[in-house]
Amino acid sequence: EGEYLLGTSIARPLIAKRLIEIANETGADAISHGATGKGNDQVRFDSGIMTLSAHGDPLRIIAPAREWGMTRDEEKLYAAKAGLELREVGSDQRVYSIDRNLWGQAIEGEDLEDTWVEPPEDAYSWTKPIADTPDEAVEVTIGFERGVPVSIDGKAVSGVKLIEVLNAMAGEHGVGRIDHIENRLVGIKSREVYETPAAIVLHTAIRALETATMSREQQRVKANLSAIYSDMVYDGRWFTELRTNIAAFMDSAHEFSTGDVRLRLHKGSCVVVGRRSPYSLYDFDLATYSTTDSFDHESATGFIDIYSLSARTQARIQTNRETR
Repeated sequence: EGEYLLGTSIARPLIAKRLIEIANETGADAISHGATGKGNDQVRFDSGIMTLSAHGDPLRIIAPAREWGMTRDEEKLYAAKAGLELREVGSDQRVYSIDRNLWGQAIEGEDLEDTWVEPPEDAYSWTKPIADTPDEAVEVTIGFERGVPVSIDGKAVSGVKLIEVLNAMAGEHGVGRIDHIENRLVGIKSREVYETPAAIVLHTAIRALETATMSREQQRVKANLSAIYSDMVYDGRWFTELRTNIAAFMDSAHEFSTGDVRLRLHKGSCVVVGRRSPYSLYDFDLATYSTTDSFDHESATGFIDIYSLSARTQARIQTNRETR
């Protein structure tokens, strides 16, 4: 939906896959999860488990929170009885529901359920409030190879470390907060607050690189397929042939997405200030208006004549005719 960077939903297929592996290793005949009956995770877990175990004996799925219809207060009471410590914030001891992984964290519940209420600062833990961020901006250069981030400021960094570094760096400058009302798969709208510092930096960077290395047609097809792909991830359809097919297209489209993107982080903003690639389709001599201009200006007249032919023909034949 143009906002959420799929931090929670993209983690569920891996969890489901690992649950299946453990069930097979231990001979278990059931898998349990804590997803509720009105959330998306129940669909992601259940459909993933059922799909991955389709060729073997069916595994029973136990979902206590869903089966018992537990409220947040009942869940907190259950946790207290089980001796589980919950993170309480604020003078009123609020307990938010938080899903956290390397890519980001989702925060919901308590006062956030009122869409008019601004998320309190104590709901956040990865990003600084704007007032507390440095006055000096910081620039960071992300290096990509075939669409995969591989370096920070020219230094090779492994995937996990790269995300950890960017989470800390961007969060320090207040980058990464998302306050969004999304459409859940079960048919309701939900207010979600996210912290995804590294994800925002990387998403901004790769899109900037794509504008240089992909044709207009590639960019448009990728944008359309990205919307479908993200819906499939969000809707719990990771283990499908279509998702695999689209992923193959993405890999192919990024064949020449190698280069560097320079970004400036400052007071909650992440702005692209430069990009370069050995495969950039930006040709300086074609684009410049200086004396090195190599564009054939005379050819523009004939191009425009052909380009406008269809519109001119329709206008000549159909304009001012009676509407049927």
